[in-house]
Amino acid sequence: MTPPLRPVRRRPVVGGPPRERGPEVIVIGIDPHKRTHSAAAVDKQTGELRRERTVRAGEQGHEQLLAWARMLDRERLWALEDCRHVSSAFERFLLGHGERVVRVPPRLMGEARKGGRSYGKSDAIDALAVARAALREPELPVAFLAGSEREIRLLSDHREDLVGERTRIQNRLRWHLHELELELDIPAGALDRRCWLDRISRRLCRLEQTAQVRVARELAGRCRALTRRITELERELETLLEAEAPELLALVGCGTLTAAKLVGEVAGVHRFADDAKLAKHGGAAPLPASSGAIQRHRLNRHGNRQLNCALHRIAITQGRHHPPARAYLARKEAEGKSRREALRALKRHLARVVFRILTAIAEHNSSPTATSPNARPAAAGLT
Repeated sequence: MTPPLRPVRRRPVVGGPPRERGPEVIVIGIDPHKRTHSAAAVDKQTGELRRERTVRAGEQGHEQLLAWARMLDRERLWALEDCRHVSSAFERFLLGHGERVVRVPPRLMGEARKGGRSYGKSDAIDALAVARAALREPELPVAFLAGSEREIRLLSDHREDLVGERTRIQNRLRWHLHELELELDIPAGALDRRCWLDRISRRLCRLEQTAQVRVARELAGRCRALTRRITELERELETLLEAEAPELLALVGCGTLTAAKLVGEVAGVHRFADDAKLAKHGGAAPLPASSGAIQRHRLNRHGNRQLNCALHRIAITQGRHHPPARAYLARKEAEGKSRREALRALKRHLARVVFRILTAIAEHNSSPTATSPNARPAAAGLT
């Protein structure tokens, strides 16, 4: 026999009125795409999801998201997944309207999504993961409107793209020359030089103009044009750096391309509170790996590897040719460190030196006497 149904009594809501919300109470995570931007607003103290929204990418969608966020709370922090090609326009829009923006690396977003309790993959889930990654990592780099460092980075990246394209063309040209049997012993790096390209072109002109010979001549011409453009870009970078960061060029082992990489990858030294933050960002700060009475550190394989590579080039050059750096490495090796461990210690020290140089340059450029050519900051304390 079925028992009679009883009326359901709802439990009274425990608690009083909603708690007051203090400053920085919401973090808005953004998952940017080419056609849409998805946003998720979470409470800063609890990580609780408050609202979600997706708009079309573009100026109108940017205004809609900003108006929506202003209705949620008076104080907010925007966390954008660091996909520069699709997030830069929205980032500039937010900074132009006085909003605070941090950049969340995609790796951190992926880790936050894996650790979440919701399964699946969607733009809304990604936006929520971006916001919670920003909550978990309070020391993320702060975004700001780009200055001359953006031009330097664009030119440096474009030059690297052309170098890669030239390498691919040179590899194809070598195969054609090998099949044509020109009896030329072409050393490594010779196809970067105009004299060798001219010699190869003259040899090819004397052959029967088959399809393969014409292709080889065209590849040689493209190598010559790319080499000319690469040299022009390097000279343009040198001119920019002599005007913007001559103190960095004065650092032993820091040439034009390395200085351009440092300026472009740091992207504004004021994003970092101190040299330790910069070293961590560049993967030059060792990671603690201690347990019990054993106190040790291990290699940091994370961070910005392009910045790490630039510091490594300076360390290698100074370790070979700069007496103070050689003495520093010898002292570290005498303490029981290996050569590699000593180089890592030197890279950490170089991160401090680079931070001080870039900070002095930034302070000089923002001072009223920045227009005076004789008011450049002194590059003291170079390693």
